[in-house]
Amino acid sequence: MKIIFMITLTFTILFANSSIKQSYADSFRYENMGNYKEAIKILKPIYQKYPKGYTLNLRLGWLFFLANRYQDSLKYYQKASFLIPSSIEPRLGICRVYLKTQYWEKAKLVAYTILQKDSFNYYANLYAVKALIGEKDFKDAKKITQKMLTLYPTDISFLELKALIESKYNINIAINIYNNILILDPNNVSARLFLKRVKR
Repeated sequence: MKIIFMITLTFTILFANSSIKQSYADSFRYENMGNYKEAIKILKPIYQKYPKGYTLNLRLGWLFFLANRYQDSLKYYQKASFLIPSSIEPRLGICRVYLKTQYWEKAKLVAYTILQKDSFNYYANLYAVKALIGEKDFKDAKKITQKMLTLYPTDISFLELKALIESKYNINIAINIYNNILILDPNNVSARLFLKRVKR
């Protein structure tokens, strides 16, 4: 309850100032344009005033990730996690950074930490599978994928991962899954590339 109050208070303080509200709006506008450098730059003056703002640290973590500045992204995500230790959001951000930089073991450990709190968290399970595939631990990756497809039978992301895993064992099963993916998503790039490759 105290944490919710703190977040609400932070928002109230920040957005009571119309210039700060405009800076946030401009930051989102620059992000949508793909201009991440300006999206970050416009928030820096606010950060100097509110360095302990959870939402601000979380947003900067995301923007630095989009800008491929992974060490900076990690720094802000870690600070957001420190500010509200119970929050899953920055941990997912940290996991994305580790996956992008191919630190598979670190990504897996962060994902597993989230899953201890929320065993069916969609993104934590997704990132755990990706980390396990990166480590070539296809057995455990397959277990999680099957668990999630029981809940989300037509989910494209998990179907793609299942097809990738099955391609290591049984090419015909992988082909079947990719064909099913194309029924759900006719323009799916992964499926089209795989099926084109196996036809050669």
